Amino acid sequence: MLPKLASSLRDLINHQPVAVCEDGHVVGYLVGQDIVQWQPQENVPNVRQETDKFVLPGMRAWEEQAERVSERNRASPNFIRFDQLSQWLVDQEADRVQRGALAKASLDILRNRLDRHILPCLGHLWVHEITQEHIHKLVNRLSQEDASPTTLSQYLVIVRKALKLAAARKCISEMPELPTIAIQHKPRSNFSLNEYGKLLQTAKHLWRSHAEAPLVKTSGGERSRFWITPKNRTLPPDMYWVIGFMVNSFVRPTDIKVLKHKHVQVVRSEQTYLRLTLPETKKHDKPIVSLRPAVRIYEAIQRRAETAGGFNPEDHVFLPEEKNREQALALLNFWLKWVMRTARLPLTDNHGHSRTLYSLRHTAITFRLLYGQGIDMLTLARNARTSVDMIENFYASTLTGEMNVGMLQSRRSRAKTAHY
Repeated sequence: MLPKLASSLRDLINHQPVAVCEDGHVVGYLVGQDIVQWQPQENVPNVRQETDKFVLPGMRAWEEQAERVSERNRASPNFIRFDQLSQWLVDQEADRVQRGALAKASLDILRNRLDRHILPCLGHLWVHEITQEHIHKLVNRLSQEDASPTTLSQYLVIVRKALKLAAARKCISEMPELPTIAIQHKPRSNFSLNEYGKLLQTAKHLWRSHAEAPLVKTSGGERSRFWITPKNRTLPPDMYWVIGFMVNSFVRPTDIKVLKHKHVQVVRSEQTYLRLTLPETKKHDKPIVSLRPAVRIYEAIQRRAETAGGFNPEDHVFLPEEKNREQALALLNFWLKWVMRTARLPLTDNHGHSRTLYSLRHTAITFRLLYGQGIDMLTLARNARTSVDMIENFYASTLTGEMNVGMLQSRRSRAKTAHY
């Protein structure tokens, strides 16, 4: 009976020792936050009703009083637990998803991180009692699972957001100090100019020679996992086009997945380029301007489509016959690995980072920094749908003086002085 009672009265027990009465007599005590200790009647002092407000005649009266105390605790903001606070946070973020201010995937990540580590460590604590020591226990828990500094920082962002919500709702008067996690920005993997040339040359050769990829697991039909069917063991021209298109348009792999003809406009004026009006990605919705080579690639794609019977604006630009767009993206990644192996290019860069389709976007940005004449960071960042900080931390950080030695050694031309 006592363990069951202890569970129902945990909020009360956590704050002070409680005398348990039955038929007007003290039969024991419930003590402690995590462990309920009970001592027989003969081992505890006699407690009278007038000296202890919790000693009441009869178990039913005791339960009624405990329920009133529990209701008072729930009504008092100082008695909110972190697991209850986290639900407030989830509800708040869910409202943002409904408004379109937050992606549903971000809400799912929040829930996963709360359930996996934050709530097991902090969920049972009263918010106003959380200290820096409790936060360090969470950090230690994550560190024991070899969490990276970036992951640690992302978990602390959630804790900070929850505590700010608690402060806004007057649950706490001040926030505990959270530890600062030093994050070392790692450069993005990309291809050098020579490696980019090898990729194009190899992809073109594999496409035109109708070579077959090494045999892997095959299956025909829908599978939840990614499989390579026999028809996809030969390289289509799409892989060759994707390599050149991404390096000349700054798009992300997810953009390639959703890109349709209705998103593409060929502009011919003083400059020739593609205007890509893609769906919003990472809170960026401005059009992307491509380089001139992307126009030639897109015109080749149009000619193929017209030869096959034409296309409509709703058709996808790359791999239009593949209706499963996640499958289309997986195929492109598979083919890229095949092209790199055939070209004898390493699958990882000098920092040990894997080279994927994303490396083509990183190559596009790095090439503009290296070979774009007079381009400023803000223009490049906006056109690539990213921030100046991202450009400086993840792309410009890889550049060395030797890469632009010609620019370093250049001299301004002297202005000619007019003679009268």
